[in-house]
Amino acid sequence: MGSKKKVVLVGCGGISNAWFIPSKEFDDMEYVGLVDINVKNAENRRKEHSLGDDVVVSADLGDVLDKTRPDAVFDCTVPPAHCEIVTTALSKGCHVLGEKPMAETMEQAAIMVKAAKDNNRIYAVIQNRRYDKNIIRFRDVVRDDIGNLTTLNADFYIGAHFGGFRDEMDHVLLIDMAIHTFDQARFISGKDPVAVMAYEWNPPGSWYKHGASAACIFEMSDRAVFSYRGSWCSEGMNTTWECDWRAIGEKGSALWDGAEKVSGEVVVGTEGFSREKKPLQVGDAQELRFKGHGGLIRDFLDAMDNGIPPQTTCEDNIKSLAMVHSAVRSAETGTKVPIEY
Repeated sequence: MGSKKKVVLVGCGGISNAWFIPSKEFDDMEYVGLVDINVKNAENRRKEHSLGDDVVVSADLGDVLDKTRPDAVFDCTVPPAHCEIVTTALSKGCHVLGEKPMAETMEQAAIMVKAAKDNNRIYAVIQNRRYDKNIIRFRDVVRDDIGNLTTLNADFYIGAHFGGFRDEMDHVLLIDMAIHTFDQARFISGKDPVAVMAYEWNPPGSWYKHGASAACIFEMSDRAVFSYRGSWCSEGMNTTWECDWRAIGEKGSALWDGAEKVSGEVVVGTEGFSREKKPLQVGDAQELRFKGHGGLIRDFLDAMDNGIPPQTTCEDNIKSLAMVHSAVRSAETGTKVPIEY
């Protein structure tokens, strides 16, 4: 491990605790500045997490960067602010790790990717579901045990009563939540998106203004197909937040309930209407030292030392973002949309 890295965190709302708490485990980093448009939020976080009076607090990111000269910026702001925050930090020579989604538009995302390249800095995006021991176990079964993957299905059904801005959003499920599932699909399958056909609706009784339910069919590389069905206004018999998954390969199928259960069957017979199958012997999940946000923060800090890119660099994560925006465009137009990034 290299020297202690100086970090400025921007956006001290509720999500920032998902960053402050796991980062306490890392003795090779320290917070030197906190930024929030409401300075009181930053002051409260400084006190809550015992960061010390020497940590600079301000509503002005540029001023804090000039005063502290940090190695990295953690962007915990709302999506409309991401492009400005990230490009400012990159231009000041900082590496950046930010909350999802990367940007509100693909045009903004392209600007951010270019800024990271031009400044020779790492910009990575939090996709915390990749750092779950059970998704890794499921991915390994899909990769190793069922043959060439042909089909991947995900079901997401949650009755989520947030209140606040989500209730008034357009395309609320696709824009605010589906990025997680779409990125999971890329992680599990190892495939890249090619095109999408999507349908979106707001069921009777929905407490959202728009788009609380959606169904999408994605063409993926190597002729694989990923299908998504989801709703944020589905009461009863809810899935986990990680979805309910089925993977179909040329030799068999595997299931993951989004929690602890991973199972599967492969074909062993060669005759008959229904060929003989045997259950897969799925091993126990390997414990992760750092999970969720903590896992990605750890990889990001290590990348600053060893140069090995974290899983979700902007160059990679833009593919998951493109799935979201292409699905929205398909739903709006009723047409199949190619996915470009």
